[in-house]
Amino acid sequence: MNPILVEALRGGAVESAHRGAFAVVDTLGKLRAALGDIDRPVFPRSAVKVLQALPLVASGAAEALGLDDAELALACASHNGEDAHVATAAGMLAKAGLDAEALECGAHWPYREAFQRQMAAHGQAPSALHNNCSGKHAGFVCLGCLMARHAGRDPRDFVRGYVQPEHPVMREIGAAIARTTGADLAQAPAGTDGCSIPTYALPLRALALGFARIATGQGLSADDAHAARRLRAAVAAAPFMVAGTDRFDTRVMAHFGEQVFCKVGAEGVYCAALPQQGLGVALKIDDGNNARAAEVVMAALLEALLQPDAAGTALLRTTSDAVLRNWNGIAVGALRASDTLRTAL
Repeated sequence: MNPILVEALRGGAVESAHRGAFAVVDTLGKLRAALGDIDRPVFPRSAVKVLQALPLVASGAAEALGLDDAELALACASHNGEDAHVATAAGMLAKAGLDAEALECGAHWPYREAFQRQMAAHGQAPSALHNNCSGKHAGFVCLGCLMARHAGRDPRDFVRGYVQPEHPVMREIGAAIARTTGADLAQAPAGTDGCSIPTYALPLRALALGFARIATGQGLSADDAHAARRLRAAVAAAPFMVAGTDRFDTRVMAHFGEQVFCKVGAEGVYCAALPQQGLGVALKIDDGNNARAAEVVMAALLEALLQPDAAGTALLRTTSDAVLRNWNGIAVGALRASDTLRTAL
């Protein structure tokens, strides 16, 4: 059984607890810190979007289409569906000569209630551009357009069905994940992600190795190493695009810049690349909780591994050791990294 990593307290007593595992790995694959079962395959979900974006840059598609920092950051994003996110995704597609009809991620309302109410007040319905994965999918479409050009095919026809495992675009994405993490996807449990693309279950140890390589470029081809640097720089320059208002990823990367690339995934998965330390981080919360557990663990890990200044520590402590308040603003408890986690770090 995995250890308790996060505790929710009420009145000083533990009311709830979240178990999980994490791995911190260097570029040689050496384990620097770990707790729990790090060899059990887990679906990384959206935590690996930067790995999925590597072919967009490595292929030359991003340069050929003139994608800027905001657009490349959005290709790595699970965004709120705010106006800027929607417009940026639409702009990526326009550069490829296509529109939202090319996206196969499906439509959903923006994440935050305020944005939902704003749309409803104007009689607007959500489109695929509001999907939190629209930037990633726009990146897939841009990659597909370059592949179509090289094959002498019509881009709109070529990209149709790009979410299918055997489509040339998805084969490129799968190959990028495999060579970055060192995993054999043919042997990995496979499923379908929330945005309809293939997803593969990988051990936390392998995911952490992949992010150590993203952090440093070591162990990657020259093209992939260049792509990793370009994507990290783009996210540092435009962190709002990776998540949005009041989101942990955006707040952390806005503060730390290129010191940290971190990305949440559904069902309690989180990954991070720490270039200055040459480390990759991967974690999974057993019960799939993100805001009350995965974010707490990632904040505690970053606090220990970065050893930030007072301002950085204060920012991370708002999540790793958070005060819980009721609707009247009264402090009723806390959400904190467990002593087991703190001691391990």
